[in-house]
Amino acid sequence: MSSGEHRSPGLMLALATIGFAVNFWAWALVSPLGPLFRENGALGTLSESDVALMVAVPVLVGSLGRIPVGALTDKYGGRVMFPLVSLATIVPVLFLGLAAQSSYALILVGGFFLGIGGTAFAVGVPFVNAWFPPERRGLAVGVFGAGMGGTAISALTTVKLYTNVGSAAPFLITASLLAVYAVVAWLLLEDAPGRVAPAGSLMSRLSANARLPISWQACMLYAVAFGGYVAFSVYLPAYLKTAYELTPADAANRMAGFVVVAVLMRPIGGWLSDRFGPVPVLAVGYGVVAIGAAIASTTPLLEHIGTAAFLAMAAALGSGSGATFALVARVVEPSRVGGVTGLVGAAGGLGGFVPPLIMGYVYGRTDSYAIGLVLLSVTAALTLVLTLTVVRSTLRTASEAATSDSPAAA
Repeated sequence: MSSGEHRSPGLMLALATIGFAVNFWAWALVSPLGPLFRENGALGTLSESDVALMVAVPVLVGSLGRIPVGALTDKYGGRVMFPLVSLATIVPVLFLGLAAQSSYALILVGGFFLGIGGTAFAVGVPFVNAWFPPERRGLAVGVFGAGMGGTAISALTTVKLYTNVGSAAPFLITASLLAVYAVVAWLLLEDAPGRVAPAGSLMSRLSANARLPISWQACMLYAVAFGGYVAFSVYLPAYLKTAYELTPADAANRMAGFVVVAVLMRPIGGWLSDRFGPVPVLAVGYGVVAIGAAIASTTPLLEHIGTAAFLAMAAALGSGSGATFALVARVVEPSRVGGVTGLVGAAGGLGGFVPPLIMGYVYGRTDSYAIGLVLLSVTAALTLVLTLTVVRSTLRTASEAATSDSPAAA
């Protein structure tokens, strides 16, 4: 390829999405095995808290790790960071598959470093963002975000492979895919033409990004949108089994339906943001969540009111996740998108842990999920107000600044 030729943006988007899905598949390997380890006694006697910690460690590390990885992507580009993150994730995957399955402590150590896989999100958003013009970034980043479906692949395959093929099988397969992807990414990925690396040290850039108004605003939006999705995908089976006395298999199938709807709506949320602006999409989404959670708090008949409420919330949370990064793409200058994405992605990942903890705590004391769902409804309503006031003002200011800086305005 000559110096004047560049890769297709569509190819770059496809490669980044595949990389995101494979890394997220690896990141989610421990979660499906937690209950199995407790049941089969392979790690000794485990309490529910032990299993919760085992599942939480990779997610917490992956969420917080997005902050420095996003800033590093601004500096070095996705061309370097995607293969690097993928190769680094192979080490804990192999450690968990080949050396750690006889010790709870070793599982925790492996899970800590497995968190690296969860940082791939903060690599892909700035990489994809730079390849597309502003009016198409919402859809592009939304399509990339659908790679979060890698966690669903892990949920569907890990236990089956572990049980039917061998305890190391899911880890060896994932490690092989990560290795193949790292090689393909190194050979084919290319940073967008004209990419400018930011000046200054990592810490100075992290500090500057954290002080941007859009950073904390988008963090709050994403903590509710993506955090709500994560919380439901983790807690929905337990809720459905307890509140509606469903079988574990039926509850798992309904949770899978929730996840599919949310994943499919993420690129649609980005596309709608390109057409109508992020604020209307976010506002409708949080409004739907506020109403849906209020309805669900009454434990309505699952057929059809309850199902409709949960699927509507899945669609709203998915579209809201896509719209949040369409907003970031519009407001943040390209050289800072990675750093801001890291902060926002961390907020979304951490936001997924608060609701299940609250729901479990409240249920343990009241034998009711209603209070937890009412709190979600109130939180979504407050986020709706934030969107229509502060966030709308921030977007308007950024749009006016962009217009005044354009050549046509000169």
